[in-house]
Amino acid sequence: MRKIDSPIGPAVGAVRTAPGPAVQLDDIDRILLDQLARDGRMTNSALADVAGIAPSTCLGRVRSLVERGVIRGFHADIDPAALGRNLQAMIAVRVQANARPHLAEFGEQLAVLDEVLNVYFIAGADDYLIHVATADTEGLRVFVLEHLSAHPAVASTETILIFEHVRPRTSPMG
Repeated sequence: MRKIDSPIGPAVGAVRTAPGPAVQLDDIDRILLDQLARDGRMTNSALADVAGIAPSTCLGRVRSLVERGVIRGFHADIDPAALGRNLQAMIAVRVQANARPHLAEFGEQLAVLDEVLNVYFIAGADDYLIHVATADTEGLRVFVLEHLSAHPAVASTETILIFEHVRPRTSPMG
C-alpha cells in the first residue's frame, strides 16, 4: 500500500490493527473526528474553525489523536475498478492446525500482495477473511491457486464474490 500525504500529515500504510482500550475523547475531539471522517482532506484552518479552536490547538489535538491510535491514518479510497480490477471477492481462509502459531506471519504475507485490499483475522470456523480485487475471474482463480491453495498453511478457502458495496455514512459518531 502506498503512502500519501494529507493536509494534516503523512498517511499510514498497511498496518495491523486490533481493538485497543477505550480512549477518552472530549467534545472537541469528537467534532474533529466527525469532520475528518466526512472530509479527510479538510485543511487544519477549516477544521479549527468548525471546532471553534485555534489552528495551533487543532493541529496539536489531531496529532494527539494520531499518536493515541484514534486516527489510524489518512488515505485516498481508490475504486479498484478504476485500476482495471473490476472483480472483488471476500475469501474465507482456514489454516492448518499446525500453522496456528504463525497466524500473524501468514496475515502479513497476504497483506503485501497487490490483489489484497484488506486482511481480517477473525473468530469462528475460519481464521482470515481476505478482501481482494482482480481484473477478472481468471485473475481471481490464479490468486486463490497460487497464494492460498498452494500455501502449506492453508487448510481450506471459500470465495464469495462481491456484486455491490453499499457504503455506510461517513460519520464515526453513529
